[in-house]
Amino acid sequence: MSDLFAALKNKVAGKDIKIVFPEGLDERILGAVGRLAKENLLTPIVVGNKEAVAQKAEQLNVSLENVIVHDPSQYEEFDAMVASFVERRKGKVSEEDARKVLLDENYFGTMLVHMGKAEGLVSGAAHSTADTVRPALQIIKTKEGVKKTSGVFIMVRGDEKYVFADCAINIAPDSQDLAEIAIESARTADMFDIQPRVAMLSFSTKGSAKSPETEKVSNAVAIAKEMAPNLTLDGEFQFDAAFVPSVAEKKAPGSVIKGDANVFVFPSLEAGNIGYKIAQRLGNFEAVGPILQGLNKPVNDLSRGCNEEDVYKLALITAAQTL
Repeated sequence: MSDLFAALKNKVAGKDIKIVFPEGLDERILGAVGRLAKENLLTPIVVGNKEAVAQKAEQLNVSLENVIVHDPSQYEEFDAMVASFVERRKGKVSEEDARKVLLDENYFGTMLVHMGKAEGLVSGAAHSTADTVRPALQIIKTKEGVKKTSGVFIMVRGDEKYVFADCAINIAPDSQDLAEIAIESARTADMFDIQPRVAMLSFSTKGSAKSPETEKVSNAVAIAKEMAPNLTLDGEFQFDAAFVPSVAEKKAPGSVIKGDANVFVFPSLEAGNIGYKIAQRLGNFEAVGPILQGLNKPVNDLSRGCNEEDVYKLALITAAQTL
């Protein structure tokens, strides 16, 4: 795990990547922000009342040197932000409503990213996932060709690193969704120096069972191969056929995946969430994430039960996603 984050630090250090932290009065946020700024890993932008943030930081003995603090109610470019937000929402919000909405720290922080004042955002220590993700979907929006954002975990145990997707967002992805998740997950793997070998998982291997569920995955494989023909990807696979070479040789002898997959795309959120938790609890893997992918600019969601170290690590991941 330390090697993984050492590599991320080397990637982002000194590049003046600006990351927004909307929850400026949370002590976990301020502790992580102080460390990130002191180590010159990124430039934090904290949202909150400047006096209150400064007072809280002093209580925590956290230096705000090289930290930018923005108070939505005092922001000099607030009028320009309102106009940009109204335009982005395509008439769904009036100027009057926009002025109220943008006092919300998550909407304000997301607009900083949209307007190019920052490259990414980390929130969720004191807000629900919906409070973090909703502004991102309305303002940042998904990349061209991607209908939905998705959430992956990097599973780490010693030198082993794998990507599990989607374990956080889409309850019942269709074939197109699964194909997009597979391609975005491969890009995330690259970010962590994992050369992606993608397995699309099911309870069937190469047609050993036939049902709407297995056909959904086999169709996703075809779509993904058409969208990204140079990507090493195949399916549908049972997990053992994707991971154990001797099983792969018997069940899928002609596949480009020979029991050596490292990116696993689950057919549903139910399967993905159960799968990563089994690996975490029974296999003693550390689960890094969820990392949101598919957005035009990175926005990531913390657990409300997070600690300072979680904030620090997710900020590094978010910064690396901007490169």
